[in-house]
Amino acid sequence: MKIRVVVGFAIVILLACYCSAQSAPAQQHQNAPNTTTTNSSSKGIDPQKKADIRKLMELTGAANLGLQMMDNMQSSMTPLLEQSLPPGSYRPKLIELFFQKFRSQATPESLIVLVLPIYDRYFADDELKQLIAFYQTPIGQKSVKVLPQVVSEAQRAGAEWGQELGKKSMEEVLTEHPELKEQLEKAAKAPSSD
Repeated sequence: MKIRVVVGFAIVILLACYCSAQSAPAQQHQNAPNTTTTNSSSKGIDPQKKADIRKLMELTGAANLGLQMMDNMQSSMTPLLEQSLPPGSYRPKLIELFFQKFRSQATPESLIVLVLPIYDRYFADDELKQLIAFYQTPIGQKSVKVLPQVVSEAQRAGAEWGQELGKKSMEEVLTEHPELKEQLEKAAKAPSSD
């Protein structure tokens, strides 16, 4: 059960990163006729609009970017998976096979099919055409090329910033509340009850 939670959480993070990597802001339209949910099939989408969504995703490299982010997340997911599994020499092989299986099933097409209804819900077809026009320009193509590096550097910078901020915040709390610092030090010296 714990492994499902970890894997589910990791997949949600991967998909969130994938979707946030799109440079255009998603704004829901009050007059948009389609009310499909993210789990709905793309069968009800107008064929022209579906083609435009696919064209936009092709121009932005969205599916491949999503898969690249999934591959990059593997290094941070591995320790979570290791911690969620009971100790044993089987873990490295199990985790390796898990990622092989995951990557074999996480295809660009499967990601496109997954997000077609999302694009359908948030963008009118004329907006999709405007985005396509933008991504066909030199600056649009440059943004596609540098976006993976921007996202990667931003994630690294955010992680470092979060660690520093977390350390500083904990130090300040322990300085402001010496009774908690004392309790923490006692707890650290106490024998583990695990």
